[in-house]
Amino acid sequence: MTQIRTTSSGRWFMRVLWVGIAVNLLLAAGVIAAPAFMLQLNRLPPADPLLWPRFAALLLVLLSVFYMPAGIDPDRYRANAWMAVASRLVGVVFFLVFEDAVYRTLGLVDLVFFVPEVLLLTMAIRAAAALPAAPRAHTI
Repeated sequence: MTQIRTTSSGRWFMRVLWVGIAVNLLLAAGVIAAPAFMLQLNRLPPADPLLWPRFAALLLVLLSVFYMPAGIDPDRYRANAWMAVASRLVGVVFFLVFEDAVYRTLGLVDLVFFVPEVLLLTMAIRAAAALPAAPRAHTI
């Protein structure tokens, strides 16, 4: 079976995934370090206590860590790849459908990554399936 990471769309999926991880980590680091400033900078309502935005940022760091195996090897960690895509969709739905308009920007960030990730992962899987299987080395 041809690996999806060897396809052009597979390589682009991994790149987009890593950019999304970097964006998550930068946002989270800012919120952990200066939560009140980051809320104000992003025109979000103040939080009291600031523990909650900082804790949400910590959870975003942990979520991003679970994306990393798919960014390294989406063939071996195919479930992680799909969960990374699904997590972006959940963020889109949560912030765009269930939360007030003031939080829409957070949903749009997830949408910016969800659309290319789902398209690229789907294209990579289809492209890999269409290619002839690489010969396997025989072991004794």
